[in-house]
Amino acid sequence: MSEVHKRHHEDSLHKKKGWLSKWEDYIGEFVYGGIDGSVTTFAVVAGSAGAGLDSSVIIILGFANLIADGFAMSVGSYLSNKSEQQNYEKHERIEHWEVEHLPEKEREEIREIYAAKGFEGDLLEQVVDVITADKDRWVDVMMKEELNMMREEKSPLAMGAMTFVSFVLVGFIPLIAYLWDYSANVDSVHLFKISIALTSLAFVGIGWLKSIVAQTSRIRSILETLFLGAAAAVLSYIVGSWLESLIH
Repeated sequence: MSEVHKRHHEDSLHKKKGWLSKWEDYIGEFVYGGIDGSVTTFAVVAGSAGAGLDSSVIIILGFANLIADGFAMSVGSYLSNKSEQQNYEKHERIEHWEVEHLPEKEREEIREIYAAKGFEGDLLEQVVDVITADKDRWVDVMMKEELNMMREEKSPLAMGAMTFVSFVLVGFIPLIAYLWDYSANVDSVHLFKISIALTSLAFVGIGWLKSIVAQTSRIRSILETLFLGAAAAVLSYIVGSWLESLIH
């Protein structure tokens, strides 16, 4: 490979990585929101199909699940991430106060931390001097090394929004066949089979994304997601069919 082509290839990889890094912090939320959305909505569809309900009823139940559960999940994600952020800020304020008012004690803690890492003698003192020369750096080290806490850079609001969007978008897929039936009056015999096929494709896509987030085998991640969805669908279908037989 020529030097020009090599440089062009490296630039392309850098741009690709930059584009991915812009969104990779939120892929996890999209994946788990999408998994919940598709599984719970498909469970509603399967239960309704097992009970022999009309397409219009399935659509109503499905959309009610999408909006209500999607909103509840997004609020939960927002509050969870907001709570972590506030917890970090609280401990950060405490560390700032201790650095300001108890500098010798905090300096000794820095010394103990790096002594445990194998630093000793003049090198240890140099490390302590460098870290404690800047109070913000000092506090940052204490947060990471003493409290094992890292600042969360992701926006809680963006995380909640991503959860809601993915829940609704992916969770909508099991309902597509029934919306088609309702609007076009098609033969409804195979609607549940079509919904299974579409949802399976959604599970494959979500499983693939999950493997990127978790850095695991793509095949294993896809199969796990398919199994989760299938288990929820089978249970819901059985319950729906059983309840329908009791009523009638």
